[in-house]
Amino acid sequence: MTSHREGIFIKGLWVDKSPLPEDIPHVDEVGLTSAPLASMSFFFATFCKDYSEDFMLCKKDNPDPKACLKEGRKVTRCAIDLIQKLKDNCEETWTKHWQCLDMNNQHFWQCRKEEAQLNDCVFKKLGLTKTIPETPEDQIPIHLKPNPLFK
Repeated sequence: MTSHREGIFIKGLWVDKSPLPEDIPHVDEVGLTSAPLASMSFFFATFCKDYSEDFMLCKKDNPDPKACLKEGRKVTRCAIDLIQKLKDNCEETWTKHWQCLDMNNQHFWQCRKEEAQLNDCVFKKLGLTKTIPETPEDQIPIHLKPNPLFK
């Protein structure tokens, strides 16, 4: 005899349904999966740096999640702004890059060709460059090496 139990899911169990305070503006969700987010991550770090730093400082100073909602909303709005700029200016190269990441377990080293095309477009159209944090100044970043270990 095999026992069979159906899973029980109570809709909304983990969702806080209480309304936001009036001084916290509504912001739409970003609405991207992990591959497009990974593809734009280095540009996001530059483009939204000030908002992200304000949010992290707020989180550091206050353990209450509700205390930093305004700062979090600013980060989200900045991300949405960057997404729209990428769509408007580099949609084809961005799509090729994130699709490559999606098909290759999100390994950047397997998508260097598509990454280079995206980096070129984003620099030409938006003036943003990919910067890998903590790369020594005397070292060429992996994505700029003419013959990287992984192409």
